[in-house]
Amino acid sequence: MSNFKDRFSNHASAYRLYRPLYPAALFEHLASLAPMRESAWDCATGNGQSAICLSKFFKQVYATDASREQITHAIQKPNIIYSVSPAHSAPLPDNSVDLVTVAQAIHWFDNERFYREVCRVLKKDGIVAAWAYHLPTIDLEIDGIFQTLYSEILGQFWEKEISHILSEYRELYFPFTILPSPSFSMKTSWSLDQLIGYLQTWSALDPYRERYGKNPVERIVPKLLSAWGHPSLSRKIIWPIILKIGKKLQTW
Repeated sequence: MSNFKDRFSNHASAYRLYRPLYPAALFEHLASLAPMRESAWDCATGNGQSAICLSKFFKQVYATDASREQITHAIQKPNIIYSVSPAHSAPLPDNSVDLVTVAQAIHWFDNERFYREVCRVLKKDGIVAAWAYHLPTIDLEIDGIFQTLYSEILGQFWEKEISHILSEYRELYFPFTILPSPSFSMKTSWSLDQLIGYLQTWSALDPYRERYGKNPVERIVPKLLSAWGHPSLSRKIIWPIILKIGKKLQTW
Protein backbone atom coordinates (compact mmCIF):
# COMPACT_ATOMS: atom_id res chain seq x y z
CA MET A 1 0.00 0.00 0.00
CA SER A 2 2.96 2.35 0.61
CA ASN A 3 3.56 2.78 -3.16
CA PHE A 4 -0.03 3.77 -3.84
CA LYS A 5 -0.34 7.28 -5.27
CA ASP A 6 -3.76 8.45 -4.17
CA ARG A 7 -4.99 10.75 -6.94
CA PHE A 8 -8.73 10.64 -6.37
CA SER A 9 -9.61 10.44 -2.66
CA ASN A 10 -9.84 14.24 -2.46
CA HIS A 11 -12.55 14.09 -5.12
CA ALA A 12 -14.39 10.93 -4.00
CA SER A 13 -17.81 12.53 -3.59
CA ALA A 14 -17.47 14.54 -6.81
CA TYR A 15 -16.25 11.43 -8.60
CA ARG A 16 -19.50 9.69 -7.68
CA LEU A 17 -21.61 12.64 -8.82
CA TYR A 18 -19.80 13.74 -11.98
CA ARG A 19 -18.39 10.71 -13.73
CA PRO A 20 -20.27 9.29 -16.75
CA LEU A 21 -21.88 5.85 -16.53
CA TYR A 22 -20.59 2.90 -18.52
CA PRO A 23 -23.05 1.32 -20.99
CA ALA A 24 -24.97 -1.76 -19.88
CA ALA A 25 -24.08 -3.43 -23.18
CA LEU A 26 -20.41 -3.49 -22.14
CA PHE A 27 -21.13 -5.59 -19.06
CA GLU A 28 -23.55 -7.82 -20.93
CA HIS A 29 -20.79 -8.54 -23.44
CA LEU A 30 -18.21 -9.29 -20.74
CA ALA A 31 -20.62 -11.58 -18.90
CA SER A 32 -21.23 -13.48 -22.14
CA LEU A 33 -17.48 -14.21 -22.39
CA ALA A 34 -16.99 -15.37 -18.80
CA PRO A 35 -16.85 -19.17 -18.26
CA MET A 36 -19.55 -18.85 -15.59
CA ARG A 37 -21.42 -16.04 -13.86
CA GLU A 38 -20.60 -16.98 -10.30
CA SER A 39 -18.22 -14.17 -9.33
CA ALA A 40 -16.35 -11.14 -10.63
CA TRP A 41 -13.63 -8.91 -9.21
CA ASP A 42 -13.77 -5.21 -10.01
CA CYS A 43 -10.32 -3.84 -9.21
CA ALA A 44 -9.87 -0.12 -8.47
CA THR A 45 -13.63 0.10 -8.18
CA GLY A 46 -13.66 3.75 -7.08
CA ASN A 47 -17.26 4.53 -6.17
CA GLY A 48 -18.47 1.13 -7.37
CA GLN A 49 -19.80 2.30 -10.71
CA SER A 50 -18.66 -0.85 -12.54
CA ALA A 51 -19.37 -3.12 -9.59
CA ILE A 52 -23.02 -2.11 -9.63
CA CYS A 53 -23.30 -3.01 -13.30
CA LEU A 54 -21.51 -6.33 -12.79
CA SER A 55 -23.84 -7.20 -9.92
CA LYS A 56 -26.70 -7.51 -12.42
CA PHE A 57 -24.90 -10.36 -14.19
CA PHE A 58 -22.85 -12.12 -11.47
CA LYS A 59 -24.02 -13.75 -8.25
CA GLN A 60 -21.15 -12.19 -6.29
CA VAL A 61 -18.99 -9.16 -7.02
CA TYR A 62 -15.82 -8.37 -5.11
CA ALA A 63 -14.93 -4.71 -5.45
CA THR A 64 -11.59 -3.37 -4.20
CA ASP A 65 -9.86 -0.02 -4.18
CA ALA A 66 -6.68 1.21 -2.50
CA SER A 67 -8.50 4.42 -1.51
CA ARG A 68 -10.51 4.12 1.69
CA GLU A 69 -12.29 7.37 0.86
CA GLN A 70 -13.52 5.98 -2.45
CA ILE A 71 -14.82 2.82 -0.77
CA THR A 72 -16.60 5.00 1.82
CA HIS A 73 -18.52 6.66 -1.02
CA ALA A 74 -19.22 3.42 -2.90
CA ILE A 75 -22.72 2.46 -4.00
CA GLN A 76 -24.02 -0.41 -1.88
CA LYS A 77 -25.79 -3.54 -3.06
CA PRO A 78 -26.32 -6.90 -1.27
CA ASN A 79 -24.22 -8.99 -3.67
CA ILE A 80 -21.22 -6.61 -3.70
CA ILE A 81 -18.43 -7.02 -1.13
CA TYR A 82 -16.22 -3.93 -0.89
CA SER A 83 -12.75 -3.87 0.62
CA VAL A 84 -9.75 -1.55 0.76
CA SER A 85 -6.98 -3.39 -1.08
CA PRO A 86 -4.20 -2.55 -3.54
CA ALA A 87 -4.47 -3.93 -7.05
CA HIS A 88 -1.73 -6.51 -6.50
CA SER A 89 -3.23 -8.01 -3.34
CA ALA A 90 -6.87 -9.05 -3.60
CA PRO A 91 -8.59 -10.70 -0.60
CA LEU A 92 -9.65 -13.61 -2.82
CA PRO A 93 -8.81 -17.33 -3.01
CA ASP A 94 -6.92 -18.87 -5.92
CA ASN A 95 -8.99 -19.73 -9.02
CA SER A 96 -12.08 -18.07 -7.58
CA VAL A 97 -13.44 -15.55 -10.10
CA ASP A 98 -14.77 -15.75 -13.65
CA LEU A 99 -14.06 -12.16 -14.64
CA VAL A 100 -11.66 -9.40 -13.59
CA THR A 101 -12.43 -5.81 -14.61
CA VAL A 102 -10.48 -2.57 -14.33
CA ALA A 103 -12.12 0.68 -15.37
CA GLN A 104 -10.07 3.84 -15.96
CA ALA A 105 -7.22 2.61 -13.74
CA ILE A 106 -4.95 -0.10 -15.14
CA HIS A 107 -2.48 2.47 -16.49
CA TRP A 108 -1.72 3.46 -12.86
CA PHE A 109 -0.81 -0.07 -11.73
CA ASP A 110 2.40 -1.97 -11.23
CA ASN A 111 1.36 -4.20 -14.11
CA GLU A 112 3.58 -7.20 -13.41
CA ARG A 113 2.33 -7.54 -9.82
CA PHE A 114 -1.27 -6.94 -10.83
CA TYR A 115 -1.21 -9.49 -13.65
CA ARG A 116 0.24 -12.12 -11.35
CA GLU A 117 -2.66 -11.47 -8.99
CA VAL A 118 -5.17 -11.60 -11.84
CA CYS A 119 -3.90 -14.99 -12.94
CA ARG A 120 -3.90 -16.24 -9.36
CA VAL A 121 -7.57 -15.45 -8.77
CA LEU A 122 -8.97 -16.18 -12.25
CA LYS A 123 -10.53 -19.54 -12.97
CA LYS A 124 -9.52 -21.60 -16.00
CA ASP A 125 -10.59 -19.70 -19.14
CA GLY A 126 -11.33 -16.66 -16.98
CA ILE A 127 -11.62 -13.26 -18.61
CA VAL A 128 -9.85 -9.99 -17.82
CA ALA A 129 -11.06 -6.67 -19.23
CA ALA A 130 -9.58 -3.20 -18.89
CA TRP A 131 -11.05 -0.04 -20.32
CA ALA A 132 -10.64 3.71 -20.22
CA TYR A 133 -11.88 6.89 -21.83
CA HIS A 134 -10.28 10.18 -22.75
CA LEU A 135 -11.77 13.54 -23.69
CA PRO A 136 -15.51 13.84 -24.26
CA THR A 137 -16.96 15.08 -27.52
CA ILE A 138 -19.82 17.57 -27.91
CA ASP A 139 -19.09 19.76 -30.93
CA LEU A 140 -16.00 21.17 -32.59
CA GLU A 141 -15.96 24.42 -30.62
CA ILE A 142 -16.44 22.89 -27.18
CA ASP A 143 -14.13 19.98 -27.98
CA GLY A 144 -11.45 22.55 -28.77
CA ILE A 145 -11.94 24.14 -25.35
CA PHE A 146 -11.46 20.73 -23.71
CA GLN A 147 -8.24 20.30 -25.65
CA THR A 148 -7.01 23.72 -24.51
CA LEU A 149 -7.58 22.76 -20.87
CA TYR A 150 -6.07 19.33 -21.32
CA SER A 151 -2.97 20.18 -23.35
CA GLU A 152 -2.15 23.87 -23.03
CA ILE A 153 -3.19 24.55 -19.44
CA LEU A 154 -2.69 21.18 -17.73
CA GLY A 155 -0.20 19.56 -20.10
CA GLN A 156 2.81 19.51 -17.77
CA PHE A 157 0.72 18.32 -14.82
CA TRP A 158 -0.45 15.02 -16.29
CA GLU A 159 1.52 12.03 -15.03
CA LYS A 160 3.37 9.85 -17.52
CA GLU A 161 0.90 6.98 -17.16
CA ILE A 162 -1.71 9.01 -19.04
CA SER A 163 0.28 8.27 -22.19
CA HIS A 164 -1.37 4.83 -22.24
CA ILE A 165 -4.76 6.47 -22.67
CA LEU A 166 -3.39 8.76 -25.38
CA SER A 167 -2.18 5.66 -27.26
CA GLU A 168 -5.56 3.96 -26.61
CA TYR A 169 -3.86 1.16 -24.63
CA ARG A 170 -2.03 -0.06 -27.73
CA GLU A 171 1.29 0.14 -25.87
CA LEU A 172 -0.04 -1.23 -22.59
CA TYR A 173 1.54 -4.53 -21.56
CA PHE A 174 -1.32 -7.05 -21.50
CA PRO A 175 -0.10 -10.69 -21.33
CA PHE A 176 -3.33 -12.47 -22.19
CA THR A 177 -4.90 -14.07 -25.24
CA ILE A 178 -6.53 -11.01 -26.80
CA LEU A 179 -10.20 -11.34 -27.68
CA PRO A 180 -11.92 -9.17 -30.30
CA SER A 181 -14.60 -6.84 -29.04
CA PRO A 182 -17.25 -4.50 -30.41
CA SER A 183 -16.99 -0.76 -29.90
CA PHE A 184 -18.66 0.88 -26.92
CA SER A 185 -19.15 4.46 -25.83
CA MET A 186 -20.64 6.34 -22.90
CA LYS A 187 -23.41 8.79 -23.70
CA THR A 188 -25.22 11.25 -21.48
CA SER A 189 -26.95 14.63 -21.49
CA TRP A 190 -25.58 17.16 -19.02
CA SER A 191 -26.02 20.79 -18.10
CA LEU A 192 -22.97 23.03 -18.11
CA ASP A 193 -22.71 22.78 -14.30
CA GLN A 194 -22.55 18.99 -14.54
CA LEU A 195 -19.86 19.19 -17.19
CA ILE A 196 -17.78 21.57 -15.06
CA GLY A 197 -18.22 19.20 -12.12
CA TYR A 198 -16.76 16.43 -14.26
CA LEU A 199 -13.79 18.57 -15.29
CA GLN A 200 -13.09 19.21 -11.59
CA THR A 201 -12.37 15.48 -11.12
CA TRP A 202 -9.39 15.42 -13.50
CA SER A 203 -6.25 14.18 -11.75
CA ALA A 204 -4.02 17.01 -13.05
CA LEU A 205 -6.00 19.72 -11.26
CA ASP A 206 -4.49 19.20 -7.80
CA PRO A 207 -0.83 19.64 -8.85
CA TYR A 208 -1.84 22.73 -10.86
CA ARG A 209 -3.57 24.22 -7.80
CA GLU A 210 -0.58 23.41 -5.62
CA ARG A 211 1.73 25.35 -7.92
CA TYR A 212 -0.44 28.32 -8.82
CA GLY A 213 -3.06 28.48 -6.05
CA LYS A 214 -5.83 28.72 -8.65
CA ASN A 215 -8.42 26.47 -10.20
CA PRO A 216 -7.45 25.91 -13.87
CA VAL A 217 -11.03 25.11 -14.89
CA GLU A 218 -11.98 28.73 -14.17
CA ARG A 219 -9.74 29.78 -17.06
CA ILE A 220 -12.00 28.12 -19.62
CA VAL A 221 -15.42 28.80 -18.05
CA PRO A 222 -16.04 32.07 -19.99
CA LYS A 223 -15.39 30.30 -23.29
CA LEU A 224 -17.61 27.38 -22.25
CA LEU A 225 -20.41 29.77 -21.32
CA SER A 226 -20.16 31.46 -24.71
CA ALA A 227 -20.14 28.18 -26.63
CA TRP A 228 -22.73 26.33 -24.57
CA GLY A 229 -25.78 28.57 -24.71
CA HIS A 230 -27.94 28.86 -21.59
CA PRO A 231 -26.11 27.08 -18.70
CA SER A 232 -29.17 24.96 -17.87
CA LEU A 233 -29.35 23.62 -21.43
CA SER A 234 -28.60 19.89 -21.58
CA ARG A 235 -26.25 18.81 -24.32
CA LYS A 236 -25.36 15.34 -25.52
CA ILE A 237 -21.87 14.21 -24.54
CA ILE A 238 -20.02 11.12 -25.81
CA TRP A 239 -16.90 9.37 -24.52
CA PRO A 240 -15.57 6.58 -26.79
CA ILE A 241 -14.33 3.64 -24.70
CA ILE A 242 -10.84 2.18 -25.08
CA LEU A 243 -11.14 -1.54 -24.36
CA LYS A 244 -8.82 -4.55 -24.01
CA ILE A 245 -10.23 -8.01 -23.30
CA GLY A 246 -8.15 -11.13 -22.73
CA LYS A 247 -8.38 -14.74 -21.62
CA LYS A 248 -6.11 -16.24 -19.00
CA LEU A 249 -3.09 -17.98 -20.51
CA GLN A 250 -2.71 -21.56 -19.37
CA THR A 251 1.04 -21.03 -18.88
CA TRP A 252 0.40 -18.80 -15.86
